[in-house]
Amino acid sequence: MKLTLLLSLIISLHTLAQPKPRGRDLGIPFDGVPGKWNAITDVPGVEVGHQTIIRGEGKLVVGTGPVRTGVTAILPKGKKFAGRLFASWFTLNGNGEMTGTTWLEESGFLSSPILITNTHSVGTVRDAVIQWATEQMPKAPNYSPDFSLPVVAETWDGFLNDIDGFHVKKQDVYDALNHAASGVVAEGNVGGGTGMIIHGFKGGIGTSSRLVKIKDQTYTVGVLVQGNYGSRDMLHIAGVPVGKEITDLQEKPGKWGEDQGSIIVVVATNAPFLPHQLHRLVKRVPLAIGIMGGRGGDSSGDIFIAFSTANAEASNTDAIANIEMISNEMIDPFFRAVVQATEEAIVNALVAAETMEGINGNKVYALPHDRLREILKKYNRLEKK
Repeated sequence: MKLTLLLSLIISLHTLAQPKPRGRDLGIPFDGVPGKWNAITDVPGVEVGHQTIIRGEGKLVVGTGPVRTGVTAILPKGKKFAGRLFASWFTLNGNGEMTGTTWLEESGFLSSPILITNTHSVGTVRDAVIQWATEQMPKAPNYSPDFSLPVVAETWDGFLNDIDGFHVKKQDVYDALNHAASGVVAEGNVGGGTGMIIHGFKGGIGTSSRLVKIKDQTYTVGVLVQGNYGSRDMLHIAGVPVGKEITDLQEKPGKWGEDQGSIIVVVATNAPFLPHQLHRLVKRVPLAIGIMGGRGGDSSGDIFIAFSTANAEASNTDAIANIEMISNEMIDPFFRAVVQATEEAIVNALVAAETMEGINGNKVYALPHDRLREILKKYNRLEKK
């Protein structure tokens, strides 16, 4: 038991420092120009932290394991942020959960970190982030009571994880939040994405970014996904029907024949957009999922949120705020950036993920890099290096 706990701790401490291969490393062609990290953390101030919980193997014993789960935290403006940011959200298919969205839609503001976990741990994570926020009050005197309605989202990892064992605890949430940092973001089998599946291959966390130049100003759009959706036969990468080309590597082939599961997408930007404009941005996320082969099936929870780190004066509670905004006539490049970054983030999740065995010996295979390259080459879509 001590060994498995130590392994879990080591994984959580090093997930931000162990980059894995990404889509561009394999020669997958993508449109648009990414930022320095090609991650949501390219948006200044945004930090990401993971707590990954992996322990046990063999037959499922509810409450004991095997455990393949975790928590991912996105802090829009770092750990001491206690104000409000303009935000909006959208759902393609609502068989899922994202807390805090009622007030977010009513007020137009996001006032908390965004956390993503497994379906049965939403309540634990929600309660823990509220407690964590109250402990930040001495460090952040402008603490907003809106923190009482945090944003926590989920996807279901019950094929690999003892989801009914409720293994995500308060300390795991604290660790994800406190370990959050800028820079390189770990992808694949980490954090909330530990036990997730994309189009019948091992999935999880992925991220990407795009630079958008408007007149003489360059802005950043960053995306992070927790992918757990889609049927194998519908998977497309760079326009190539990869799912139809790789029909093996399915321990239970029939299971991946339906568009089931969920995907959570977080969009961040430093461009000055108002809530109704952010709503327009976040509504473009499904276009990327459609490009990949997702169709928002009946049992899928496809839920997305977008926020802007601009307009700091929007947090004023006792003064009239001076607000900037990009005109609607200049918004099209941002629409493209959202679609491009979301598509690449999903691909990055697939490329980084590794084969995983979970409860009862259930196994989900990683997308094979060598075979993917051969397929892209066959369709003349492999980028020359």
